[in-house]
Amino acid sequence: MQGIVIATLIVGVIGLLIGAALVAAGKKFYVEVDEREVLVRECLPGNNCGGCGQAGCDAAAAAIVRGEAEVNVCPVCNEKAIREISAIMGVDSVQAVKKRAFVRCAGTCGKTSVKCNYVGIRDCRSAVLSGLPVWECDYGCLGFGSCVEACAFDAIHVKEGAAVVDPEKCTGCGRCAAVCPKNLIELIRSDAKAAVACSSKARGPEVKKVCAAGCLGCKLCTRQCETEAIRVENNLAQIDYDKCVGCEKCMEKCPAKAIVRPVMCQKV
Repeated sequence: MQGIVIATLIVGVIGLLIGAALVAAGKKFYVEVDEREVLVRECLPGNNCGGCGQAGCDAAAAAIVRGEAEVNVCPVCNEKAIREISAIMGVDSVQAVKKRAFVRCAGTCGKTSVKCNYVGIRDCRSAVLSGLPVWECDYGCLGFGSCVEACAFDAIHVKEGAAVVDPEKCTGCGRCAAVCPKNLIELIRSDAKAAVACSSKARGPEVKKVCAAGCLGCKLCTRQCETEAIRVENNLAQIDYDKCVGCEKCMEKCPAKAIVRPVMCQKV
């Protein structure tokens, strides 16, 4: 019995010593946290999506407080949250330009065709590393869903062989764009009135052979635009979203219908 008591006392003393040591170490190595960092963190959504370029929401809050990131660095934050962060930091509220993902490819199964029977890992990055030409168009979406796996908001899915975005769910975090090995996913303004659903830089006749929805680089769209919002570079139409007024004349004239309204086209 006496042995049990002694053992209990020894364990208790050791516990007290360890506890005291931890308290002392905590005080010695304590890192003071700016209270603004805590307040800013409470305004952030907590998704830790990495769309801001930081490791997570904690890192984003720290970067904002240190002045290394803008108050509107989070692509998921709404206007109210940005105003609250601006008030905490004592700066003028910055109007955030909301963005969403847009897949620059409309080459679905009905528009193009399979070139080889790929039986490897069902992942776009793995398919690219294999070197096999999966589809007739070398520039198009592979449709294996790497972007789907990366999305934390269930905002992108593969439909008829090509990825499509649900603009109502997309937060513009950019994770899908980061994993696409073909760089087909672009973050565009959420109020964009027109976009080119193609990434092919091949010449018109070559595009026409492999995809019915590809941009031909014919420049008919540029001749219709009265605001000079569209140009053709490397055989591919490019739209300046700041200049586009949404007249849709380019869409009407495009022979391949490669220019689309993002909200209408990219809907799961």
